[in-house]
Amino acid sequence: MNVLVFNSGSSSLKYRLVDSTNGKDLCKGRLERLGEEHSHARHQWLSGTGVRREQGEDYDSLDHSAALQHIYQHLETLAEQENLPSPEAIGHRVVHGGDRFRRAVAIDQNVITEIEQLAPLAPLHNPPALAVINQCREHFPQLPQAAVFDTAFHQRMPAHARRYAVPDHWYRDHRVQRYGFHGISHGYAARAAAQQLGRPLEQLKLITLHLGNGASAAAIKNGHSVDTSMGMTPLEGLVMGTRSGDVDIAAALHVAREEGLDLGQLEQELRQCSGLLGLCGSNDVRDISSRSDQGDAAAKLALAIYAYRIRKYIGAYIAVLGGLDALVFTAGVGENSAAVRAMACTDMQNLGISIDKARNRCPGLDGSKAIHTPGAPVTILIVRANEELEIARQTMALLNAR
Repeated sequence: MNVLVFNSGSSSLKYRLVDSTNGKDLCKGRLERLGEEHSHARHQWLSGTGVRREQGEDYDSLDHSAALQHIYQHLETLAEQENLPSPEAIGHRVVHGGDRFRRAVAIDQNVITEIEQLAPLAPLHNPPALAVINQCREHFPQLPQAAVFDTAFHQRMPAHARRYAVPDHWYRDHRVQRYGFHGISHGYAARAAAQQLGRPLEQLKLITLHLGNGASAAAIKNGHSVDTSMGMTPLEGLVMGTRSGDVDIAAALHVAREEGLDLGQLEQELRQCSGLLGLCGSNDVRDISSRSDQGDAAAKLALAIYAYRIRKYIGAYIAVLGGLDALVFTAGVGENSAAVRAMACTDMQNLGISIDKARNRCPGLDGSKAIHTPGAPVTILIVRANEELEIARQTMALLNAR
């Protein structure tokens, strides 16, 4: 089955046409800087003769709706010129499914209404996903469409990991609890790690680290998430590109009182002005690492705080799991920053974690993505993120079960 996947970010839109039976990409692309002065698109596809082709385009400011129109036109052109097959189903990534959605679901008006009601919990992500869903239902009215939720993978977390120590009516009346995010990525990384290890996922204790501009850790036992660093919203947990991660709420309230900030302004400070950006003026780990290498004190401190928080969560999750079989790095920073991986694994030999410096610098040279010291008790793996393939597979599984 050929599944067209849409992955909507706050300022980006990724798409991919996947043959979900074999995982083969027929075409894919990414439109970035949506809502900014200039937008950019990058398209890749497999030509009719089997050659990989690529094309970049620059546009004046696009929103998600206009970006979708460009994608439609591109797919129609490829169908005419390269015999690109038509999609048979559409899968959408939706960040927040609350406690209502425990798995992928077929999209209907009730599902759309519930996603809309959850938008205040993921204001940067659910609204653009809804915009894409609604437009796709108009453009492809004959195709089945599925919503795949980032929160679903974490829905089996035990109550002692989900609940906050706040008044009980917060939970009963407002559903205040920890939902977790990046579940599509964590689930894919866990299954890929099990495959690399040659062991059943149901027998493994794993920590997966999704490190990108957004970042989260997950403790996975016997194939299920038992804890994760993000909470009711994607703000809690690890230090991120522009998000604070864990912070004393009283400190935030103190600053709000001192500076006269309203709740919206305070939320913006924590979501868009904090994290690495707040510490050193940049949210790009590549830029920060380069500045750190050149002796920039703010960049050095930012990286140290970033890696320290990761190490704290690794240690905590080893305790939660009662041991560890593999530590898994995935997503842009996790896959590409040897410096971050090395710092995150520093001084953890007593927990069985020992990174091989040469393998870490050049993973894959020996055909493996394993970067631990030979003989170390804990395997350290790099898994290339593939959320779109995971969405395609869940979409196909949902349709096959109907």
